[in-house]
Amino acid sequence: MTGAPPDILCIGSVLWDVIGRVGGVLPRGADLPGRIARVPGGVALNIAMTLRRFGLCPALLSAVGRDPEGEALVADCARLGLVTDYLLRPEDLPTDRYMAIESDEGLVAAVADTRTLEAAGGRILAPLGDGRLGDAATPWAGPVAIDGNLTAALLSDITASPLFAAADLRVAPASPGKAERLLPLLSHPRATLYANLAEAGLLCRTRFAGAAEAAEGLLARGATRAIVTDGRGLCADAMAGAGVLADRPPPVAVARVTGAGDSFMAAHIVAERRGADRQAALGAALRAAAAHVSGHVA
Repeated sequence: MTGAPPDILCIGSVLWDVIGRVGGVLPRGADLPGRIARVPGGVALNIAMTLRRFGLCPALLSAVGRDPEGEALVADCARLGLVTDYLLRPEDLPTDRYMAIESDEGLVAAVADTRTLEAAGGRILAPLGDGRLGDAATPWAGPVAIDGNLTAALLSDITASPLFAAADLRVAPASPGKAERLLPLLSHPRATLYANLAEAGLLCRTRFAGAAEAAEGLLARGATRAIVTDGRGLCADAMAGAGVLADRPPPVAVARVTGAGDSFMAAHIVAERRGADRQAALGAALRAAAAHVSGHVA
């Protein structure tokens, strides 16, 4: 076990990102020169890495295989200062992977292979109930970042579970294709939902013209708080009974896009943990996401 207790739990995908990037525009079917990199990734891990960079001690709850890829990934996580003691390490399942192609226009296409996380199901939550991080009588009372790579069944279980009754839940869809998995958590009274414009539209089964309208739409669907991003456009934070705030990200040249939303969410959590008000926290999160997109953060 590591010495320091965690400040925050990051529950969801911990995997290898394989990112191919080309300059300019990438037409459908094109074969262009570029660069391919393999880096630690997954929504939960991306959030944890940013939290660690800001000085927090995050613990990962996920499933990582015991294959060579998994051993290398867990070793990298430990070197980054993340708490890996609570990871489920199945012997018979491979380490998950994510593959994306990016261009100067943004994400071209991506495939997320999270079969091991999905197969593990509720077993990844065992430390929250067996006394290591809490139990039903004394549940974890700190912040928890949850991503939509968890199965719909597990997310539904989390909504009703006493193990999360005292937690500050911060929830991210992971991708538009998985956004609707979060519907059970949408109305959780202790949840803050982070979504982009497309994900908010899917959760509300409509299209929104902008982030402020989308954030208000999520409140109308039962959310207590919703924060909606829109790429280079306006970002909005809507809270029940407290109105809607908005801010715009600083303009930067795009060097990468994968993980930008995760950096935004992590920086927002850190800012609020340090006492920033809603407007200041929104600005801090947008600056962190811009730094990520520009490539100025390793």
